[in-house]
Amino acid sequence: MTSTNTAPATAQGAPKTRKPRTASPHRRAILLFVAPFGVLFLAFYAVPIIFAVVQSLLTVERKGTFGPPQQVFGGFVQYQQVFQNSEFWQAVGRVLLFGVVQVPIMLGLALIFALLLDSPLLKGKKFFRLAFFAPYAVPGVIAAIMWGFLYSPSLSPFEAITSGVNFLSAELVLWAVANIVTWVYVGYNMLIIYSSLLAIPTEIYEAARLDGASNLQIAWRIKIPLVVPAIILTGVFSIIGTLQLLAEPQTLRSFSSAISSTFTPNLAVYTTASVPNYNLAAAFSVVLALATFVLSFVFLKATQRKVSQ
Repeated sequence: MTSTNTAPATAQGAPKTRKPRTASPHRRAILLFVAPFGVLFLAFYAVPIIFAVVQSLLTVERKGTFGPPQQVFGGFVQYQQVFQNSEFWQAVGRVLLFGVVQVPIMLGLALIFALLLDSPLLKGKKFFRLAFFAPYAVPGVIAAIMWGFLYSPSLSPFEAITSGVNFLSAELVLWAVANIVTWVYVGYNMLIIYSSLLAIPTEIYEAARLDGASNLQIAWRIKIPLVVPAIILTGVFSIIGTLQLLAEPQTLRSFSSAISSTFTPNLAVYTTASVPNYNLAAAFSVVLALATFVLSFVFLKATQRKVSQ
């Protein structure tokens, strides 16, 4: 009599069934939070850049003497005019000189103020933190108007100074603008550096004090090296802001005849667009954006190389 094996078959050799891949809740949440930024980035950053590039490749032509103007593809005609425009490149050189002098002074003051706020020796930190940051709350146009009255020999309350030194003259007006920009943005850069100082663990300071380090030595040998990334970040922001200088010189034109319509590159772009010559203004903007990117990239790579060494 034969017996049959009725044991159930094992599923070891059977292929495993895979569940359909669905987006995880975390991925959906990330997309939900990123979507508003993506929409705003495309609408107010990417699309305007693309539009400016397209406009810079067009030129205006007329059919006949009194024919209606129409935009046609002109290639790099506008860019040829950009590189032949001496006033624009003089403005670029002017703001580069401005940045070489003003940016180190501004970042140096911001670093000093941040170290003072982080020092255990300073009393009334809340007051000084507000006092250092308060100028940044003043809009650039309002700050330029206020300083314009202070600079003006006939309007300034410091007539004893302004009667002997004309801050709005052709020789000094650039540095008058630099003073306004420094006054406004020192507090902003200080806040970035100060936030980086607050992120340093206090155990490092305690260990340094146990080794006999003074507050000055801690600041020079510990705090400053650890906030170098924040200083580099403020440096990149300052380079971008320098090449975008517009509000302060444009406002001071009401007080000084030494500021021309092409005093800075952005002012030259604004003046060209007001003619109106939108295609040439777009070419100016594209060249200025590329120059800003190159300078910021070179500065970032050079400083990172020094830090890594």
